[in-house]
Amino acid sequence: MKQSLKPSFVGLSPASKASSRAARGASRKRDTLCELALRRELWSRGLRYRLCHPGLPGRPDIVFPMPRVVVFCDGDFWHGRHLEARVAKLARGHNPAYWVAKVRRNAQRDAEHTQTLKVMGWVVLRFWEKDIRRDVGRIADQVVSVIAQITLQSGTLPSA
Repeated sequence: MKQSLKPSFVGLSPASKASSRAARGASRKRDTLCELALRRELWSRGLRYRLCHPGLPGRPDIVFPMPRVVVFCDGDFWHGRHLEARVAKLARGHNPAYWVAKVRRNAQRDAEHTQTLKVMGWVVLRFWEKDIRRDVGRIADQVVSVIAQITLQSGTLPSA
């Protein structure tokens, strides 16, 4: 059985307790602006979903239980959009060892959660914060399309 290696941040620390607290406070875990925008758009199109679905790894932002579709709205910084460029930039900044390890681990954990959900039979959709903010309608079209395809294949109507 493959053992998941958890990163150790021993010896790596944020600049200060105050800066760490400020960063955590500024980084919302749910109800982010991009997530709210996508939820509003999906709701306006008649799609009903769940927000907190017990037992799903990674805490998906939006869950469609019947077609078994989960949606993640990933923040560009924390989830490592353009990971190598992000790491290069972090490596030049303050406390680079901590931040590089942090963002790399977040990206790795996202991939692990995606794989686990797929094995569990879920369709996983991940969208970047900037893409949602740029064109929420296009992102909603993609979600609607995936749900419609699954619904047609299964012959059942989606429900929340």
